[in-house]
Amino acid sequence: MGDIFLYEILGTAMLLLLGAGVVANAILPATKGNGGGWLLINFGWGLGVFAGVYAAYKTGAHINPAVTLGLFVSGAEEFAPGIEASFGNLIAYWVAQLIGAFLGAVLAWAAYKKHFDLDADPALKLGVFSTGPEVRSYGWNTLTEVIGTFVLVFIVLMFGNTPSELGPLAVAMLVVGIGASLGGPTGYAINPARDLGPRIAHAVLPIPGKGSSDWAYSWVPVVGPLLGAVLAALLFAAIS
Repeated sequence: MGDIFLYEILGTAMLLLLGAGVVANAILPATKGNGGGWLLINFGWGLGVFAGVYAAYKTGAHINPAVTLGLFVSGAEEFAPGIEASFGNLIAYWVAQLIGAFLGAVLAWAAYKKHFDLDADPALKLGVFSTGPEVRSYGWNTLTEVIGTFVLVFIVLMFGNTPSELGPLAVAMLVVGIGASLGGPTGYAINPARDLGPRIAHAVLPIPGKGSSDWAYSWVPVVGPLLGAVLAALLFAAIS
């Protein structure tokens, strides 16, 4: 249990530090990366996954509740070598991932604190922490998250059947591809902890002019990815 908390917290914190960090660099005022664009953000998140996977290697580097749920539903016996795929361990992974995501977001805020202090649209400040739709339609937004997470979890599960030396790089490039292809409507959370942990951080941090944390939307990047993970796991189990 101790390894689950330590390594999943470290891995998810690294993911959010680099992921939220690249968004801050691209959209906050007076940064050197301001205006860097969508592909900069996609690659930053991909490299955040790359770093997070290495940091959490001892626990299988899930760093995403959807991945943990996908493994559980698929019938995997272990989440990682020596870690049983039990319901209790599922909850432990989820708690650790949420804590790590919160901490990573706080560190990203600290790195860009003076830029958060500048005048900016509150939506930009929230966008560093959490996702939001370009066209708000809760049903369709949820479907977008279901599809994106289905791709992520299904391919990650298939990686387990396909020995490869690419490892973390393959997962990182998969995340870049999902963001470039499917991220436009919602910002591709594809990870409940990635959105919820930082959204909580946004709510509690002393950010001038930050505005609302948009809790009305917050269930979409949690429910959508979990549904996508279950569908991916069911298909994987059916064809394996």
